[in-house]
This record gives sequence, structure tokens and C-alpha cells, in this order.
Amino acid sequence: MRSAIIILILLPLLLWQTGCMKDVNPSDALTTETITSSPEGLRNAVNGAYSLLKDHVPFNGTTDDNNMYLRQYFQLSDFASDDIVCGQTTEDPLFYSFSLDHSPTQTNTRYFWYISYKIINDANTVIEAVEKLSNPDASTQQLLGECYFMRAFSHFNLVKLFAMPYTLNPAAAGVIIRTSTSDPAQKARASVAEVYKQIIADARKGADLMTQARGAQYASREAAWALLSRAYLYEGVNDSTIYFANKVIDGGRFSLTSAATYPALFANAITGSETIFCVAFSKESDDYGKFGSIASMIFSDGNSGWGEEFASASLRDTMSANPEDVRWQYIVPLTDDNGALQQKNGIDIYYISKFSGQDGRPTLSSPIMFRLAELYLNRAEANAKAGNTGAALDDVDMIRSNRGLSNALYHQQLPAGKSALDIVLKERRLELAFEGHRSYDLYRNKRPMDRTYWGYHLPGLKQSDINPAKNPAGYANMVIQPNSTKIIYYIPIDEVETNKLCIQNP
Repeated sequence: MRSAIIILILLPLLLWQTGCMKDVNPSDALTTETITSSPEGLRNAVNGAYSLLKDHVPFNGTTDDNNMYLRQYFQLSDFASDDIVCGQTTEDPLFYSFSLDHSPTQTNTRYFWYISYKIINDANTVIEAVEKLSNPDASTQQLLGECYFMRAFSHFNLVKLFAMPYTLNPAAAGVIIRTSTSDPAQKARASVAEVYKQIIADARKGADLMTQARGAQYASREAAWALLSRAYLYEGVNDSTIYFANKVIDGGRFSLTSAATYPALFANAITGSETIFCVAFSKESDDYGKFGSIASMIFSDGNSGWGEEFASASLRDTMSANPEDVRWQYIVPLTDDNGALQQKNGIDIYYISKFSGQDGRPTLSSPIMFRLAELYLNRAEANAKAGNTGAALDDVDMIRSNRGLSNALYHQQLPAGKSALDIVLKERRLELAFEGHRSYDLYRNKRPMDRTYWGYHLPGLKQSDINPAKNPAGYANMVIQPNSTKIIYYIPIDEVETNKLCIQNP
């Protein structure tokens, strides 16, 4: 097993009140009666599931401001990638994503597992209540479809983080599928393929039920189609990836932002023309500031945010050929009064502002989970892998022409020595940076991740130790192979200790 295996002496402390992770109560004591007695009760129940994506929910008897579904989702995904560099050591368990030195006892994965199954349990509670109704109206079916979407979305993110990529081994252990409030506590992990089958079934059913648009802060049939396109892309099913991408792109409800409007997209996500589904935060109740916000670790205006993690040199080098690219505006250099770039521990400080700026606040945004640009790039990747190079490059050019790069288009011509997939994956990196995609884009395509640059993801070293000219071995093990067990997290100790059928990751 990897380092930091279960430390048995900690078990009495770690298993306090949790019991099995399946044993979570639905928000606000949901019951069939409260859900179905009035339209308001049903809406409140569904909205309660959405709120779990952003609330600081008590975990094991305490509320920790650093515990929030979205904070953990983005950190567990992006901090393990080559897009964000770690600026210093920290006791926050986010550091394990940088170092890839994971543990079953780390709080962030334990909380993410817990809150994910709590969302799934809430969705199951609503689904079971509504499906007992004889003739639900369109509004009720819409809310039912949203719960199927939430269940699919939650299972998808779990299998991303805790199981090997489908394209590497669909028979590998996935996660526990929970589709009923009466599921036994003792339940084995389904295979990766079985989990994807359930995700796709739920997303398809959700899409069929959702016929009303309640706004980007709620699920919709387009959001379900976007999830299906993403899931099929991760499976490597090119025709289905393209089919569902087309349904969103051709539906006419969304449009790509332009070079002029893209820089404001993430600060105004709820009304953005690209936004298919986002999690709505408000300045009145959801600006968590320096403690607990997504932006807190990657941005600071000098007063708000810790600003301890930065855009990596690797990403900035990839972007350097096109300084006119408007996507640079989300990478903010810290300079002194003379314009000199500042450093921290020998690392150039380039803050990341994709989760900042809503209502003018540096730590507030409504994070986008699905947007139209991803659907173009899903379609481009599927076409590239299917041998449809021209179509793939056309979609890449569609993105680039809306990012200020009309003079740097491919016009269906591959650069020398590059494949269509090379071009698409590079564009995905530029377009979707910091949105939770990078690691999975590489690993599902069986490509390694190169992290051979200075940063505190190199545990126990200082910058002088890793000078490639003097000590090339300083970067040892920093090219991460797609079949490495380090690319996934341990199943939390709470689950494996209370659910004896749940096996641990190697």
C-alpha cells in the first residue's frame, strides 16, 4: 500500500459518532409526508440537496469552515494536477493532493465522501416519495428529474476521485452505489463499469423528466445531457459523447461567450450565456471569505484570501505563445509598486481569479459545473479519437476564435508532429484550467502528468535541491503515470472500518 496507511491507534478517535457512512439523515429531517404534502415542501427538499454542495455541514459533531463539498471537489481535483503549484507546506489536508501522499484518515476526503452520500441520500428520499404519487405534474417531474441528476452527478464525482479511470480498467473497484434509502449499510463497492452504468441510467432518466428551465443554478435536461457527454467521454464511447454534446450545442439555449464577455463569465456565472449548471452563492450568506471559500487558497487582494497556491509555470509556459489570449485574465501576477513580479519561496506568484469577483468580492463566485465550451471540447476529443481530425479542429477553432485568437486558428491543419488529440487536450487545458478537469483529461487518455517544476509538491526538498543541471534526481517520481495508484484517493477510514464489505484502494 501507499504510505500513511491506517494508523490503528487513531481509530478510537476517528470512528466517534460516524458509524457507517451510509447512515446519514436527509437534510431537515425529510419525510415522505413533508415532501409530498405541498409543492413548497417538495421544492424545499430538492433545494436542500443543492445546499449541501456549498454549506459547511457538521461532520462528526463539529462544523469546520474548511469542510465544504465544492472546496474539497476543486482542491482534490486541481491541486493534484500540473496547473496549480503549491507555494508552501501547510497542515491543511489539501497538501496531500499536491504531494500525492494520501491517507485514509485525511479529513478532506472523509468529508467529501460523507457529504456526497448525504446528497445521494437526500436525492433518494425525494425520488422514493415522489414516485409514489399517481399523477405528478410537470413541475413535480422536473424536481424528480433534478434529483436523478444530483444522484448521477454525485456518483460520478465519487468514482472520479476514488477509482481508477474507466479506460484503464472498467472492472476495477469503483464506489458504493446507493439508489435506495433502504440499502444495507454493509455493501460492497461496485465495479467502475457498474457505477458508470448507474450514472448514465440516472442522467438519462433525469433528462427525460426535466422539461422546465428553472435557471442555471438548478439542474436541467441540458445539464443532464452535459453530464452524459462527460460520462461517455470518460468511458471512451465517442459516438455517444458527440450525440449528447450535439443536443446541448444545437439546442440553442446557450452560446459561447466572446473575447469581450468571457472575462466576466465566472464572476457572473448565474447569468452567463455559457453556464449550463452552476452552484449559486450569494453575498448575503455565502461569502466565506478567507475561511472556507474556494478562492481563499488561490487568490488574495491583500485583504481577503490566503493566496498560497498559484498558477503553475507549466500552465503558463503552455499559454505563453499567445499573450493576447483573454484566458490570461484569470491568471493575475502579484507585482510591487515598481511592477516587479513577486515570489514566495522561489515561486512566481500568479494568483487564480476564476472563483473571485462576484459582486466585486475577491472570495465570492458561483462555481460553474457544466458550461458550453466543455461540450465543444468533449465533441472535439471524441472526434479526434474517432479519426475525424477536421471536425475536431473546427471545434477547437470555435473556442479559440472566441478567446481572442482569431489569428491563431488551425483551419483543419495539424501542426507538424502533433496529433488531433494533442491539440484538443492542449485546448482543454487552456480553456478548462482550474475547473476540475486536467488530471482526468490526461489519465483517461493514458497519458502521464509532468510535474517536474519547482513547488512544494516535491516533499522534503528546497529549490536548490531540484536544480535539474545539478541534481536531476530531485524530480524523481514527478512524472505521474496514468496507472499509478497515487492518482486516486483512499476510501475514507470511516467507511472501510464500519462497512466490512468495502475494500480499500491499494
